[in-house]
Amino acid sequence: MNLISSLNLSIPLKITTLLIFYLAGCSNDEDGQKKDDTDDSFFESYTTREFKMGFTTWPYAPTQEAVTSTETFLNTNGDIYSEHIDAEIPWNAWINNTELPNSFIEMVANRAARGTSGNTMTLSLSLLNIERNELMPDFDGTIPSYSSLDDAHIADAYYNHVKYLVEQLTPSYLVIAVEVDGLLKDAPEKWEDYKSLMSNVKSRIKSDYPSLPISESVMLHGFYQPDFGDAQSVISEVSNYMNMMDFAAISFYPFLKGLNKKSEFQEALDFLHDKVNVPIAFAETGHLSEDLTIEGYDLFIAGNQSEQNDYMQTLLINAQEQDYEYIIWWTHRDYDALWETFPEDQKDIGKLWISNGILNEDGAEKEAYSSWKIAFSK
Repeated sequence: MNLISSLNLSIPLKITTLLIFYLAGCSNDEDGQKKDDTDDSFFESYTTREFKMGFTTWPYAPTQEAVTSTETFLNTNGDIYSEHIDAEIPWNAWINNTELPNSFIEMVANRAARGTSGNTMTLSLSLLNIERNELMPDFDGTIPSYSSLDDAHIADAYYNHVKYLVEQLTPSYLVIAVEVDGLLKDAPEKWEDYKSLMSNVKSRIKSDYPSLPISESVMLHGFYQPDFGDAQSVISEVSNYMNMMDFAAISFYPFLKGLNKKSEFQEALDFLHDKVNVPIAFAETGHLSEDLTIEGYDLFIAGNQSEQNDYMQTLLINAQEQDYEYIIWWTHRDYDALWETFPEDQKDIGKLWISNGILNEDGAEKEAYSSWKIAFSK
């Protein structure tokens, strides 16, 4: 077993998931317009930061050194971190009360062992598959049979799955299902049954852990200016659903919506603030720091460090002024070395987030890191 497998990074799953949902929204505008200059007075008017800041545990290379370096960076530059489990669910074991797969047990144990010292953890779990239109498959690739998503055996199995992970990892926040609005777009006939399922599972987890804040993440890409169904109905449905949660967990990668200016970032965030009346947390986010070209998809998205920094500063100021709970920047460092190990049929897809780090592939600081440090120091 290589290091990637032992760490359960689920690389193809993560990158394919986001590509499938977002690719249609990407901009291929090659206009290299000048971006705003860096604001040297950024965050200076605030004496105390009111939100938590951190990253996922995603490493930048398939080595133990990279894993250790990532943990050190997360400890030094954050007060929260995310364990994001976007991987197979052992449905058969949960449904039939049989032994859990060793690979699953090892993955959870590895994550528990590498907990960053003294930092808060937020745990994000995937219930849905990579297309976000069906349940996540089991380790053998099968989907459990059901007549409705809220069947009792599905609810019981997922409850046991979530409870096990919460017991083992002891998070301070729980995103019990990620990017759930994908189901509303790609399998709307399952949406009501999905909500019934989650109501069942969440109520039981809340009974077990009454002080644990629970949410389900939504993609601001789909919620903001939706490109499916009746736009106002989609916005109303998603906002009403989010406002029933303990907090609104947001997944947002502006470049995949074609947003690249401070004014555009702010418009999307203003929309979010207008529609949500519970505390906001960015469960995962990031932005390009250089041009992205994926020839296999005939895709070009312009990017640069200044634009990434514009998004970083806009997000951090909004987090302060709108009382966000936390911000999780997906990856702290460009993962070129990790990308080199991707299967050939995944390399084009894997480029999408390769320059989202606030350190480059060699560990050099980008403009956005300076903004991050300024805010984090408060």
